[in-house]
Amino acid sequence: MKQKTVAILEARVSEQMADLVRKYGGTPVSAPALSELPDIDPAHISELLDEWDANPPDLFIFQTGVGVKALLATTDALGSTDRLLRVFARARVVVRGPKPTAVLRSREVRIDLSAQEPYTTTEVLSELEGTELAAKRVVVQRYGETNRELHQELERRGAKVIEIATYRWGLPADTAPMAELIGALGRNEIDAVAFTSASQVHNLFTVAQRMGRADVLAKDLSRALVASIGPVCTAALKQHHVRVDIEPHPPKLGPFIKALNDALSQR
Repeated sequence: MKQKTVAILEARVSEQMADLVRKYGGTPVSAPALSELPDIDPAHISELLDEWDANPPDLFIFQTGVGVKALLATTDALGSTDRLLRVFARARVVVRGPKPTAVLRSREVRIDLSAQEPYTTTEVLSELEGTELAAKRVVVQRYGETNRELHQELERRGAKVIEIATYRWGLPADTAPMAELIGALGRNEIDAVAFTSASQVHNLFTVAQRMGRADVLAKDLSRALVASIGPVCTAALKQHHVRVDIEPHPPKLGPFIKALNDALSQR
């Protein structure tokens, strides 16, 4: 990675990623492509709790640590967290990965099923194999946007899906760094681009469209080494006809940057 320029689209842990790039001798270029916007309605949560007291859900599926924190922060403010925890205790609890697991365990919530690496919808559904879902009430904590694959499969198996919105993904308030990155890609000034979520991909193409460069962005990206954190992100890149050069296993930050360094060292 020495003397290589690596574009980072991550927002939340951008500095951590930048430090890892510098550790390997690279030059990070930060272009945050995602913002998390609160999208939780306390009044709706109160209504759900009233309903669940009389008709409790059979299953909860938690997908992100940020979303679980937002839900619990809301019930804390409402003084209703004890009610929510009692509802959890009466249901089966499924988690998608270590981050929601950590938040739930901090509140002593029992976890019944936990998806395996790489923590995608496929692994969640695999954990639910053999679980009877017909006529069951399944609560899904949404992250960013509706997980349509999960939602549709649960409904296909006869479940009644209740979705809780906790936050949504949007464009950053300042898209200038993204525009600068798109320009740099066009000038072939970027050696590698690191994507850590599908929404980053879609947002980058949204900004490119505004600039009138959507048609050439995939071609410009093809001149750089494209790294994807995991299969969901890879699918988004392929949707935009972008070749993916790196997808680490497991899909974690350390292996991700190491794989990027190894690939760049061979170029």
